[in-house]
Amino acid sequence: MNLSSGAWAAVMALASYAACAQPYPAKPVRVVVPFAPGGGTDISARQFAQKLSETFKQQFVIDNRGGAGGMIGIEMAVKAPPDGYTLMMMSGSYSASSALHKPAWDPIKAILPVCEFGATPFVLVVHPSVKANNAKELIALAASKPNALTYASTGTGGITHLATELMLHMTKTQMVHVPYKSTGAALTDVLAGQAPVLMGSLLPVTPHIHSGKLRGLAVTTAKRWYSLPDMPTLSDTIPGYVVELWHGTMAPAGTPLSIVNALNAAINRAMETPEMKKNLEQQGMIPTGGTPARFGERIAADYHNWLKVVQSAKIKAD
Repeated sequence: MNLSSGAWAAVMALASYAACAQPYPAKPVRVVVPFAPGGGTDISARQFAQKLSETFKQQFVIDNRGGAGGMIGIEMAVKAPPDGYTLMMMSGSYSASSALHKPAWDPIKAILPVCEFGATPFVLVVHPSVKANNAKELIALAASKPNALTYASTGTGGITHLATELMLHMTKTQMVHVPYKSTGAALTDVLAGQAPVLMGSLLPVTPHIHSGKLRGLAVTTAKRWYSLPDMPTLSDTIPGYVVELWHGTMAPAGTPLSIVNALNAAINRAMETPEMKKNLEQQGMIPTGGTPARFGERIAADYHNWLKVVQSAKIKAD
């Protein structure tokens, strides 16, 4: 049977209405986390899944699908039926991994942003053996001795790798990249002075800054961070340099907007509770929230930024 475009639109509108006529959710919702249990994204995902379960009186069940820099879980989520029963809770690694791996699907069009719920900085740290007391001195040292310094990352094409390469590109300096498979593995060698420079996640590096085992040089956010109020921003030394690690919820493209909007409202309300504010603060995050459109702008801007870094640094996937 052939339908005119107007008739087809009417059929699709009726199908959409029928799908949304039933209360949502009518069954458990799968929440894909593209990383192993225990990491920052997983912890915050479980906290928000619990809040959504309470709000909607239905279970939001975490499904950890790690591997390939998050791409295994991401692909599972974007290819799931767009019915609201598969969501993904993800970090800024989504944009970085997509820029490197260049998946067959469009990373911007394949998902619907639901809500960003938190953001945190990276911290540029060095082993005390490095003769640099601030970011300006580190850049001068790197400029005077190209490739004499090595820097660690949590993996080729990961966001800590790309964030460091962005710094090097903007300052026209060179260091040797040493990739690791996890934050813990990278931090071990940074603490030992084997790869003495790291653009590290806030929570793991902060205790070592306070103990003097690492020297903190700068945070990567636009403004100073509440938990490290005396530390300058990297943009003080490199104007325009800002990298924030966001966390948020996404759905497959085509998910009914009524469901997306309901989830967005629920997540925004959850962030206003003292409990979630405390949870985010303990993870070094500030609550962000906002509309799906605002979150979508952040995802797209990050993706295009990381594409430029991947191309300029000629980074290849492992």
